[in-house]
Amino acid sequence: MHGEYKVPGGKLVVVDLEVEGGALRDVRVAGDFFLEPDEAIEAIDAALEGVPANTDTVGLTARIDAALPESTVMLGLTSEGVAVAVRRALAHATEWSDYDWQLVHDAPQSPALHMALDEVITAEVAAGRRPPTLRVWEWDSPAVIIGSFQSLRNEVDPAGAERHGVTVVRRVSGGGAMFVEPGNTITYSLSVPDALVSGLSFADSYAYLDDWVLGALADMGIRAWYQPLNDIATDAGKIAGAAQKRMAGGGGAVLHHVTMAYDIDADKMLDVLRIGKEKMSDKGTRSAKKRVDPLRRQTGLPREVVIANMIGSFRGRHGLTPGAVTAEEMARAEELVRTKFATEEWTARVP
Repeated sequence: MHGEYKVPGGKLVVVDLEVEGGALRDVRVAGDFFLEPDEAIEAIDAALEGVPANTDTVGLTARIDAALPESTVMLGLTSEGVAVAVRRALAHATEWSDYDWQLVHDAPQSPALHMALDEVITAEVAAGRRPPTLRVWEWDSPAVIIGSFQSLRNEVDPAGAERHGVTVVRRVSGGGAMFVEPGNTITYSLSVPDALVSGLSFADSYAYLDDWVLGALADMGIRAWYQPLNDIATDAGKIAGAAQKRMAGGGGAVLHHVTMAYDIDADKMLDVLRIGKEKMSDKGTRSAKKRVDPLRRQTGLPREVVIANMIGSFRGRHGLTPGAVTAEEMARAEELVRTKFATEEWTARVP
């Protein structure tokens, strides 16, 4: 069995192993990480030899930590990263390179249609009728997208939304409210097979699926990192928030979508969103304006160039073929808009 895992902000860990009699055998850990002293790698292999194959990540991590020499130094590697790679080997997880990735980047569309397309495309990936897909959104109007479990009245000021012509929609994933305007926001979705994140915890899958965009930002001179559970941050502040939804059917699939602030009208955002004091306290800041630092200021690049650079970075790492939403997918999405995403019943399902 073979498992790979790129430690967030670190290096690739590769584990090859066998399972005999319900226990790990012939465990070999490798990768492009740095590790001192040399015998530490042998200690890791020995710590995993004979361990029950149903041992979870926490248990595997503890075994490795207990076996490491006191002088061990890890660079780009963690004990937990090795444990995750083991769990991915046991789960027969796939890798990015196992797939032919497709890009969908269409003309501007309505907020409700974007919600529906996420559901339809991810369902198609789960059913095996569509390859894993990176979809870059373009917005035709300003919107607030609230999380699946958020209270509509607690999150949105209806008078402010009406005043600024903001459409309110509810997405299928959890998480917090996002304020978006055409030209000021970069949003993308990854619709991926369950197998890509096999062996990862829910939290680890966020970091794993966000890793490529951290590399893309680094290519543009921005030092960014994953901030649990679902933020992408820089020294200047938060620049993006992610959310996920697991979908059944076929082999299953994961919807992972991210909204990034290219530019932002903070006064308008605060006039539309009801951002509570508790949330501000939790984020360690007294002002919502300080929570988000737009990419325009950090890169100095036009939005279209930032998007092109991101797409190019993904293509360079994982391959990417231009594609499109099929007529059948679009028809199903439009039907979902009519019956679900544009209805008051869905938008106010948590009043």
